[in-house]
Amino acid sequence: MPPAFVHRITKYDPADRDEHGHYTGTEDTAGDCGPAEAAYLAAVSAFAEESGVDRLEIRDPEVRGFVHFGAEPPVAGHGLGGLFPPDLTGYHDGAEVSLPVALELVRAMLRDQGAWCRLEAGDAFTVHVGWDQYVYVGSDRSCAGAVARTRELGLFPEPLTASPYAAESDEAEVTEPADAGFWTRVRTAPASRHALLLEENHVRNAACWHRITPENLDTVRAGLGPRALLRVWPDLTPDVGAVLAALSDEEESVEFVWEAQDGTISHVIVDDTGTGHRELAARVADARAACVLPLSYDGHRPLLCAVLPDSDGVLRARW
Repeated sequence: MPPAFVHRITKYDPADRDEHGHYTGTEDTAGDCGPAEAAYLAAVSAFAEESGVDRLEIRDPEVRGFVHFGAEPPVAGHGLGGLFPPDLTGYHDGAEVSLPVALELVRAMLRDQGAWCRLEAGDAFTVHVGWDQYVYVGSDRSCAGAVARTRELGLFPEPLTASPYAAESDEAEVTEPADAGFWTRVRTAPASRHALLLEENHVRNAACWHRITPENLDTVRAGLGPRALLRVWPDLTPDVGAVLAALSDEEESVEFVWEAQDGTISHVIVDDTGTGHRELAARVADARAACVLPLSYDGHRPLLCAVLPDSDGVLRARW
């Protein structure tokens, strides 16, 4: 059940909204990285403390993808530098963080630096950051003291029936667990191909790639991130030249995946304008295998797709 008490916290005076609720005042929609931002963080902290919450769970984490619609330019590390290592270990669905770390995540989201997630403490407390400095806080308590404190900070706490960023119970698109049956299918699939390509996502828009064989499957499986979304694709082809040549026939953006001589697998989005093909050819000149994967909904059809369950066998990630 979602929290019973939800407040939208903004710097926008409700008196400056039209009959449709749209803000018509002069307050800038950008963050200031200063007093206003500090006020937001203090307000969230006040609600958390009055709710008796000092730790939150990261849910549905993501980082900026190759398409970006935010107002701020991309930031190296997605705003997670100093909180998580460059490979994002520890930033995954279900990871529990202290309130100070959660507040730093809120700061990164307010600054539109690339990282985004829901922050939850079961059904007791939630924090969602939306566009244009809109923050939604939910609690199982009315938090009258935090509401008053938010007003003292110069912000406007407005009661709502629900956060527009609340996760829907039927939101998950992938509901198959990567259980014993899934891994049996993976193990038997390479029989005619020898190898397969495994795409691992433990954070949305951040993929790791593995070439899996019957010999290395157990090792790869042991190193997968918690609650990762797994997609299994046909193996890379050693004829890299043919793969590059086929790009000229593509009429939409695709994902180009290649394996370097040291076994490292990388990927890049190739747009449908044909620009950058020469640079890509130079970049993958020493690749020993490659493939092209479609990005369109109709064409993006892996051989297998599943999500890693928790150690108790329950699938809790909402991919």
